[in-house]
Amino acid sequence: MQDRNKTRCKRMATLYGCVVMFLFLVLAVRLFYIMIIQGEHYSEEARQQQERERSIKAARGKITDRNGVVIADNLTVCTVSVVHNQIEDTERVIKVLCEELSLTEEYVRPRVEKRSSMEKIRSNVDKTIGDRIRSYELAGVKVDEDYKRYYPYGETASKILGFTGSDNQGIIGLEVKYEEYLEGEAGTILTVTNARGEEVENEAEHRIEPIKGEDLRLTLDWNIQEYCTQLAMLAMEEHEADRVSVIVMNPRNGELYAMADVPEFDLNSPYDLTPIGIEEELSGEDYQNALNSMWRNGCINDTYEPGSTFKMVTAAAALETGTVTPEDPFFCPGYIMVEDRRIRCHDTDGHGSETFAVGMMNSCNPVFISVGLKLGVDTFYEYFTQFGLFQRTGIDLPGEAGTIMHAKENMGPVELATTSFGQSFQISPIQLVTTASMLINGGTRVTPHLAKETLKEDGSISHIFTYEETTGHVSEETSATLRMLLEKVVSEGGGKNAYIEGWSIGGKTATSQTLPRSSGKYISSFIGFSPAENPEVIALVVIHNPKGIYYGSQTAAPVVKKLYENILPYLEGMNYNEQRVQ
Repeated sequence: MQDRNKTRCKRMATLYGCVVMFLFLVLAVRLFYIMIIQGEHYSEEARQQQERERSIKAARGKITDRNGVVIADNLTVCTVSVVHNQIEDTERVIKVLCEELSLTEEYVRPRVEKRSSMEKIRSNVDKTIGDRIRSYELAGVKVDEDYKRYYPYGETASKILGFTGSDNQGIIGLEVKYEEYLEGEAGTILTVTNARGEEVENEAEHRIEPIKGEDLRLTLDWNIQEYCTQLAMLAMEEHEADRVSVIVMNPRNGELYAMADVPEFDLNSPYDLTPIGIEEELSGEDYQNALNSMWRNGCINDTYEPGSTFKMVTAAAALETGTVTPEDPFFCPGYIMVEDRRIRCHDTDGHGSETFAVGMMNSCNPVFISVGLKLGVDTFYEYFTQFGLFQRTGIDLPGEAGTIMHAKENMGPVELATTSFGQSFQISPIQLVTTASMLINGGTRVTPHLAKETLKEDGSISHIFTYEETTGHVSEETSATLRMLLEKVVSEGGGKNAYIEGWSIGGKTATSQTLPRSSGKYISSFIGFSPAENPEVIALVVIHNPKGIYYGSQTAAPVVKKLYENILPYLEGMNYNEQRVQ
């Protein structure tokens, strides 16, 4: 019996030893895995637990006009935060932060007392205030320098530039379109902490410096932009209009010199609705809708019936196909019958006998209806497509609106007739300017654009933007004939209010009625270019719902005249086209 018990004990001892050896082996393998295989991983985790990270915003790239005028810049501001377990005098911290940041105790106290690794109290704090808070030397209070977007010219070009949010990222306009170039790379501040999360004394902060964003140089000329904005505001006030849009572009290459859509808004207070006359308190969806309306750029985001400015498109298609020549005769009794519909001319007494050239000067609806009907639906659609009117222009701003046009199968004689003189369909103002540029520059469809290049911090060019151009949309012969006809519109016809002694200007007026036709609201416009024989600049003015006199020849054409009286001599001195050739 004793021998049997001894044998059993020996076996148990052996088993126990095997178990111990096995566990030891497992432990050794586990230690090897942790220390050798996963050593780097756990070392990194330990390091992260011993470090506290604070972000350093990168300075956003500046935006300048083509001549280097800074129109979007940065202000140095501060972000104030607290680290709970480092605070030595909670009541004093609360008192100072409330006083210096003009905050209530109800707001500050729960943030100071919150047991978190770091709690942000306020960002975008003026640097002088941040420096003053730093001078208190309050344990647990961190004041980090930061950047805030600043627009030195307030409202001017607001709907082009757009603005940034609290995180310094673009919201609308060029700020969001070119975010990847402007934003830069954020840096970090790393501090070493102990197991209780307290910063270790004599351990210096480790900084990874931010990388500044690239500067963006535009095609805009700030002098022209400001003058366009002033003229638009004056026109809106004079005619008690709802809105006025102005576009100035180089028709040869699509460079935009100016784009104004008033009323604009203050880029430094983009959430303030008072610039568009909303004084009452709005909330929720109503507030957001009002903001979206205020920020909306009517030059590219909206469409309208172009009216008689579109007659240049009908004329180009007819000239190109040989459907009409400038000398072809027409007769206007003051109206024209299309099927059972009587469509009148703006001169209800009629223009009588006239050539096509004179019909263009008179902006005679019956002439263009006759030409449109002679072209026919198929040919009209073919040239509408060939001229690029069904495609967006590709302008480098978000939210471009597309053309609204009758489906071909639904376009009967009446629809063709009204479309021929610019009604019953809609295009955007930028589409009209782009298409008109193609018609007068010899047939090259350019891409309207604002961005020219980006620059590094040392001023060297880092990226040059290029834009698509397509040729052959219309012949040079047709383009030259059209330029001649449109020059006569200004020198002898309905656009004479845009005539300037000593300068050759071509152009076309328009007055269209908005829907519903019974509203009594009109859109007045004028598109003009100079020099007429070899255009270097084209401008469009659109006045929405002018009160009293609403004809484009009497409201919009004088605005273009004032514009050109100032900018034509200026552009001649700047030689922008010559600079591009070089």
